[in-house]
Formats: sequence, C-alpha cells, structure tokens
Amino acid sequence: MKLDGKVAIITGAGRGLGKAISLRLATEGARIVAADIDFDNCKASVQELQEKGLTAIATKVDVTEEKDISRMVEETISNLGAIDVLINNAALYYGISWKPFDKISIDEWDRVMTVNVRGCWQCSKAVVPQMRKQGKGKIVNVASSAFYTPPGVFCHYTASKGAVIGLTRALATELGATGINVNAIAPGPTMTEATTMVMPEDRALKAAERTSLKRLQQPEDVVGATLFLSSEDSDFITGQTIIIDGGRAF
Repeated sequence: MKLDGKVAIITGAGRGLGKAISLRLATEGARIVAADIDFDNCKASVQELQEKGLTAIATKVDVTEEKDISRMVEETISNLGAIDVLINNAALYYGISWKPFDKISIDEWDRVMTVNVRGCWQCSKAVVPQMRKQGKGKIVNVASSAFYTPPGVFCHYTASKGAVIGLTRALATELGATGINVNAIAPGPTMTEATTMVMPEDRALKAAERTSLKRLQQPEDVVGATLFLSSEDSDFITGQTIIIDGGRAF
C-alpha cells in the first residue's frame, strides 16, 4: 500500500487514462478526488471505485476556471483533510482533429494551450499552499511522447505537451526546497476512448509497429510510473519526465 491514507486529486478522471490512474492509486490506499468537466462520467468512475470498497469523491471541474479549481481544493481539504498528490491529467485531446499546422485556427490553438498548459499551472498553483503547509507533496503532470516523436500533424497538442515538460522543470526548481516533488510522465499513443476517436486506425497500428514492444499501448501500461512518482519511492526525484511509450523514443 504505497499510498496508504494519502489524498490524491486526479483531473480528467472521468475516463481513459485518468480513470485508470484513479483506480491504481486507490488500490494502493489513496483516497481519490476525481475531477472532470464531464461530471456524469466522473460520478460513474467514482461509483466503480466505491463499489470496490475504495474511497473516492467526484467533483465537477473545468481546469481553465479558477473558481472551479478553488472549490476543488476547498472540498478536498474539507472532506479529506489534506492534499498529498496532484495528477494533472486533464487535457484537450478528444474532439480536436489531426491537421497540418497551417490549418489550425487561432481559436483552437488558444483553447488547446489554455486547457493543456494553463490548466496544469492553475491546478498546481492551487494545491501548493496546502502542500507547503504539510511540508511535502507530489505533483505529476501528464505530458506526451509526441513532444519527442512528433506525429507530423497535431502541432498545437505537441507544442502544449512540450510546454508541460517545461512547466514541470520550472516548478521543480521553484518548489524543491519546500518538499514538493514535481515530475511528468510522457505516454505514447494510448488506446483510450479519446485516442480511438482522434487517431485513425492505420496511424495507431503504425505507432505500435514503431515501439520496441510491438504492441498497442493501454492505459494500464502508464499507471505504474504514475504510482512511483506519487509515492515516497520517488522522494529524491524531481524535474524529470518519464517517457512511457514501449520504446518509440530513446
């Protein structure tokens, strides 16, 4: 039980990778705050955890809205008394199309950056006062291997995830003396519902062929590294990005 009694906030927890991370951290003893703009999916995910006898609460959060984030933090402290882990997983991925960089509208570019980068910064900013008070905390940002192996389209998403890696390093430098570790994971194309909607099947199969392991990546492939960076096993690791892509980017 690597997270026994710890309190973990996971954004974008209603489906896909966020849901898988919530389950793994909960089975390791964490009390979960599942946050998502899609509250119906979020509640369904929490119900699944509760049916397994795990502790979890759901909250509706738009990570671009400061009032939503503040409420999330207040509810977490009020109900669970601490914030030990923040997983910045929420991102705009589902619903944006693969297109060349010069076909991306300014509105779509700005929306991707606002959700994927500013949202990550705002959530981190909101939990840090409580983590400072506790003298310890773990922030894990979800980047993407697209930063290391760009797909040739999807420029705004790739750039946003590169910014998340930069943010991770900057926050790690600023917060190191406070006992707060800030790291990132960079998953490759992972077979979530969002990926199957966004990525054409032929691209998914090509992505699998480019891995050393020669198979499609599943959400469960990502959760182990996330757990490690959320636990005391990684207390002397900060500012790092773990690429989880089956050996696509060396």
